Amino acid sequence: MDLLQFGLVLAIGFIAGVINVLAAGGSMLTLPMLIFLGLPAAVANGTNRIGILVQNVTATANFYRKGYVNPKVALYLSIPAVVGSLLGAMIAVNMTDQLFQLILAFVMVVTMIFLVWKPIPKERLKSVDWNAYTNMQKMIGFGVFFLIGMYGGFIQVGVGFFILLALTAVFRMSLFDSNVLKVVIVGLFIFLSLFVFIWHGQVNWGLGMMLAIGNGLGAYVGSQLTITKGEKWIKAALFVMVLVMAIKLIFF
Repeated sequence: MDLLQFGLVLAIGFIAGVINVLAAGGSMLTLPMLIFLGLPAAVANGTNRIGILVQNVTATANFYRKGYVNPKVALYLSIPAVVGSLLGAMIAVNMTDQLFQLILAFVMVVTMIFLVWKPIPKERLKSVDWNAYTNMQKMIGFGVFFLIGMYGGFIQVGVGFFILLALTAVFRMSLFDSNVLKVVIVGLFIFLSLFVFIWHGQVNWGLGMMLAIGNGLGAYVGSQLTITKGEKWIKAALFVMVLVMAIKLIFF
């Protein structure tokens, strides 16, 4: 790897780390970059997970140290997501790229509408307490996070959008609490799904480690911004990334 490639991977990794922790969609930058550098799509998909793992471990440690992580809720929701991610990483999905992109673009637009419309009044948002949720919420949440895990294990791009939407819609969490839990859950299921790609030899360790450095640094900055700037910054960053991703999927 020459100096130019090193600088590119580090810079893009840093930006993606900030985006992924503050909102979602950073893999829209890192995956095309890895493919541009010559990696096959499958290897790029596996390599990208090294950076995501380091990024989420870094941000989770910062959130946990400052008392923002609810371990019980994170564990319960991570279980179906982890199982789903293992299946998603192993199962080939028979779907054309065009159909897949249109479906994903539709979901992104729905997410953006949800953010603007705010169907859940702020005064009804609950604190993060597993015992406060109904059995129906827990059952729906388990099913939804299993599906989210499958998607995350399969392709990962944009999975943070789905997690934020699920946490705010099903469990009526604030965007701040949802964002913190998103980081924890993705970190757990990406850890195990990464092993599937390692087992099949679909990881480039040189590029992966360089990407991890950039992602890790960006994750620390992103977690600090989340804590100090709060929900307004999260919402602004999320809105921009949803819009960009929807436009990209529909028109490019």
